[in-house]
Amino acid sequence: MMNFRQRMGWIGVGLYLLASAAVFYYVFEINETYNKLALEHIQQHPKEPQEGTTWTHSLKVRLLSLPFWLWTIIFLIPYLQMFLFLYSCTRADPKTVGYCIIPICLAVICNRHQTFVKASNQISRLQLIDT
Repeated sequence: MMNFRQRMGWIGVGLYLLASAAVFYYVFEINETYNKLALEHIQQHPKEPQEGTTWTHSLKVRLLSLPFWLWTIIFLIPYLQMFLFLYSCTRADPKTVGYCIIPICLAVICNRHQTFVKASNQISRLQLIDT
């Protein structure tokens, strides 16, 4: 039997994926402005900035010239973090919610490592008595 948190988690996952599909469709099918700017960037590649260019146009040109892998990393990491957080809300154990988020995961791993080091130091201090 699912509790309220799990149900809300599944609803959140569904809405997140639905919104992702809508944004994906908008970016790659409907948005003509991005396509026009990309074509302008490819067709005219000036060596030096023109006199009449605004800072917004030059910013757009510089952002469009970033490599695809950088854009993928910029958008994919937060997207996956949010998806994994919503997915972790669907788990039955509430203590495991959020463990897949990178900062929390790193904190848990570091805390486990410190606990392990502390325990191994305590074990090495114990003297074995041979009977």
